[in-house]
Amino acid sequence: MSELETLERTLLADIDAAGDEGSIEAVRVNALGKKGSISELLKTLGTMTPEERQTRGAQINALKSTVADAIAARKSALKDQAIAERLARETVDISLPVRSSPAERGRIHPISQIVDEITAIFGDMGFSIAEGPDIETDYYNFTALNFPEGHPAREMHDTFFFNPDEKGERKVLRTHTSPVQIRTMEAQKPPIRIIIPGKTYRQDSDATHSPMFHQVEGLVIDKAANVANMRWVLEEFCKAFFEVDQVTMRFRPSFFPFTEPSFEVDIQCDRSGPIVKFGEGTDWMEILGCGMVHPNVLRAGGLDPDEYQGFAWGMGLDRIAMLKYGMPDLRDFFNADVRWMTHYGFRPLDMPTLFGGLSA
Repeated sequence: MSELETLERTLLADIDAAGDEGSIEAVRVNALGKKGSISELLKTLGTMTPEERQTRGAQINALKSTVADAIAARKSALKDQAIAERLARETVDISLPVRSSPAERGRIHPISQIVDEITAIFGDMGFSIAEGPDIETDYYNFTALNFPEGHPAREMHDTFFFNPDEKGERKVLRTHTSPVQIRTMEAQKPPIRIIIPGKTYRQDSDATHSPMFHQVEGLVIDKAANVANMRWVLEEFCKAFFEVDQVTMRFRPSFFPFTEPSFEVDIQCDRSGPIVKFGEGTDWMEILGCGMVHPNVLRAGGLDPDEYQGFAWGMGLDRIAMLKYGMPDLRDFFNADVRWMTHYGFRPLDMPTLFGGLSA
């Protein structure tokens, strides 16, 4: 028996003895791998004479083909065997409901949904989004916004202060998104039309307040902005946001350090049932504060109040989400309860649009 016949019998026996896919792969490497027995034989072809190569070479290539075919057939059989064993070992209870895909189970948090809705509404009016840091200086958070010394918001019981730095200055977790108004006026020449959604921080916690909550503010600065413009913007926003054809609003005189005159805005609603309905009824509900930008704030932003004027407004995103979608407790927004998210969350592919419906 020749050397090649002996090698063929040995390899075929090893192939037949392979009991799993790992074993058959080991046989393949030992025979046909870079340093396999058949590969080593093929390397000798270069040292043979043409006559030897015609006979010896043909025999080696025939051996290679035979072994490769046998390995492929055995690997296929072992794969089928493994599948059959797995099917016999694993069972499926067909009475169980089919699991939904992650895309179907996932939900968008209501706050993210509200931000998208507001962005769609104001984007349609020509507003852009502005952002700023959560950690602010006393200047941007208070002084530039016309907060006088001794104002309650500057006290420890209302505001989260950091320890003084080497200069003795204390940073704060911003108590509102209004510092972005100053930063925008410093960086951008009028006309300015921005909305500012973001996180804010105050020392307060109950069913309708949270130490960390979300606000959105709007700012318009140009040479002719007035209260009538502001009222139209807010009415159009409320109609689009609450998805009603008509709203009735009332403006009550109020006070904010950064606006003059200042107003609290109420919207007419019906609170007789479990859900607040807007655009109907005889009740009133406060939803936001607004006013004309104070001249001192314009000066802090580097603008001349004799040339420019503007209006601003702000509202709590968490609160208007509670009003629109009937959520009873603000603290649930931050509890990370999957059941709550499943109930109140939004499908990730249902993006809010003005033509398709904000909350469809």
